[in-house]
Amino acid sequence: MMNLEQSNQSYWIPLADLMTGLMMVFMLLTAAFMLRVEQTTTLVVKEYEVTKRDMQMALQKEFAKDLKQWNAEILGDMTIRFNDPSVLFATGSSELRPRFREVLAEFFPRYITLLTSEKYRGAVKEIRIEGHTSAFWSGAANEKQAYFRNMELSQARTRSALEYLMSLPKVQSEEKWLVEHVTANGLSSSRPLSDESSQAANQRVEFRIVTNASEKMDLIAGKLSKK
Repeated sequence: MMNLEQSNQSYWIPLADLMTGLMMVFMLLTAAFMLRVEQTTTLVVKEYEVTKRDMQMALQKEFAKDLKQWNAEILGDMTIRFNDPSVLFATGSSELRPRFREVLAEFFPRYITLLTSEKYRGAVKEIRIEGHTSAFWSGAANEKQAYFRNMELSQARTRSALEYLMSLPKVQSEEKWLVEHVTANGLSSSRPLSDESSQAANQRVEFRIVTNASEKMDLIAGKLSKK
């Protein structure tokens, strides 16, 4: 009986050691994987920051002399904002005013030439043309109805802007790229800049650059997880 117990004990001790060893190997592999993901993510984030900084500087260099006469500004996230509602569209209309057409004809070809250059082309995931309105709508029964009326208007405005931009002769060579990357987004009054006392400031058009940094991180993480 004693021999049998000793035999069982001598069997289970090595098995326990084996399980402990396997657990340690698993933990080491997991730690190595997490470290690799963290290092790769850090590299992508750094790459994004460098690209963002370079692109921001390139935009400033290209348009610095024009911003004042366009009543436009370049924000810290590379967004270019056109501010003057009296230049953009008539009240309640989606038709571009003549002066805004002139501004866009000056701005957009240079903007696209910069973003489709060899240095930045691969970093751009999307260019969002965003239309913003005030929260006011004459005759609306309530705030919700005004919001959706303005949503319809802002969407029509950005579509009108995009259609005009796509017709410019100077960007025709990049038509396929534009179709794949430029989108029209009507946001109504969902992102106001000021309070109700200055609704005019909320009426604006913005060109927002979305990079593929997050897409890269997802792709890399997916590849690592398969290894």
